[in-house]
Amino acid sequence: MTFFEQNKHYIYFALAVVTGAILWVIPPPDGVTVPAWHLFALFVATILGVVLKPYPMGAISIFGLTAAVVTKTLTFEEAFSGFGNDVVWLIVFAFFIARGFISTGLGARVAYRIMSLTGKNSLGLGYGLVMTDLILAPAIPSMTARAGGIIYPILKSLADIFTGRSHDPKMSAFLTLAAFQGTTITSAMFLTSMAGNPLIAKLARDSGVEISWASWAIAASVPGLICLALVPYILFRLISPTIRHTPHAKEMAHEKLHQMGPMKPKEWVMFGTFILLLVLWVFGPFFGIRATVAAMVGLVILFVSGVLKWKDALEEQGAWDTFVWFATLVTLASFLNKFGMATWFSEWVVGHVSGFQWIVGFVVISLIYFYTHYFFASNVAHIGAMYAPLLIVSIALGTPPELAALTLAFFSNLFGGLTHYGSGPAPILFGSGYVGVGQWWKMGLIISFVNIAVWMICGGIWWKVLGLW
Repeated sequence: MTFFEQNKHYIYFALAVVTGAILWVIPPPDGVTVPAWHLFALFVATILGVVLKPYPMGAISIFGLTAAVVTKTLTFEEAFSGFGNDVVWLIVFAFFIARGFISTGLGARVAYRIMSLTGKNSLGLGYGLVMTDLILAPAIPSMTARAGGIIYPILKSLADIFTGRSHDPKMSAFLTLAAFQGTTITSAMFLTSMAGNPLIAKLARDSGVEISWASWAIAASVPGLICLALVPYILFRLISPTIRHTPHAKEMAHEKLHQMGPMKPKEWVMFGTFILLLVLWVFGPFFGIRATVAAMVGLVILFVSGVLKWKDALEEQGAWDTFVWFATLVTLASFLNKFGMATWFSEWVVGHVSGFQWIVGFVVISLIYFYTHYFFASNVAHIGAMYAPLLIVSIALGTPPELAALTLAFFSNLFGGLTHYGSGPAPILFGSGYVGVGQWWKMGLIISFVNIAVWMICGGIWWKVLGLW
């Protein structure tokens, strides 16, 4: 074993620390405050540590928070403010709900039912998950609730029961990434499929652009459906699961369902709770019930009925690990925004594209908006920081207003597929353990190229037909 192999975790850790230290001592650009620049240095070092993984992600996250507090970049209360974020807790609750699906056997029953319908081959299973999400997307405005509370339990049941992690890990990785990337696409297709989309509509209205539910859905329909058709197939080809053709899967699924017999009492409780969660996630916003509160109600029912025990929650290590590292990244990213880093960058972009022709300038703005999501742990935070100023400058360049508003709106969802922390569903599906950080980022980047090409080229042609430009 070489010296590097023996000490690579120390080397990787030192690389992250040195990178952060170098950024720390570099004078901040004009317009950036010293606290904002120092927090940026800590954020970059933490992300580099998460990617290189010299230590587990939870430990790296604690290192980052400790550095922020010790250097007085953040107070202790500020450093741990992300642990009270409702989306962070929704992710934790989603893990518990998924455990209820599996422990009662309902998850296996649903998985076998999907296999009986789409299980002729492994690619069909991936499309089955994506189509399930597409059906739910218009009605459930929380992509985290949708992917975490509904898709994730089905995915985990399929991966654990049908393939098994030790049997074909590539199959599990394919299903995970197909479900994840499918969620980012379906979220871009409807005004009501992601919590930040209504905010986009409001910001666009403030700039003089009216976006209705119908205009959003019609404009997104063609590029969205093309991506839903392409992305699972591309992932299937890139990951190459060992199990490809499953000619007997349907028969096996029917046989397993027969062996399971009628639904047991705990399955009925789990099913009823699931239906209640669906109702609350669809109609809750009309009554001021947030997705996280709905999940809390569901969990109380599961605990009281005995479907879940507190020991089950304590043993859900993936939930607590994800809670630590995701809450940390949410904290660092949110304070970067509060310290004005995103505003400064938006103004910097405005100053550098003002002389471009509108098509060139708008493409540049769109790409910058998309790929700056590496520095955000939330779609909504990114939208709040950058959507309005970039929309205003796009229109000022001469970009047709509705075209600019909708394109940036679609990208506000699609960029969530870049990283394992960039959107609510990401840490849930990543927490399953079927995909490593390196593969997740690599596939996220590749699929981003596909999404951007389809939405700008095929979407551009479709929007021309619709008269948007």
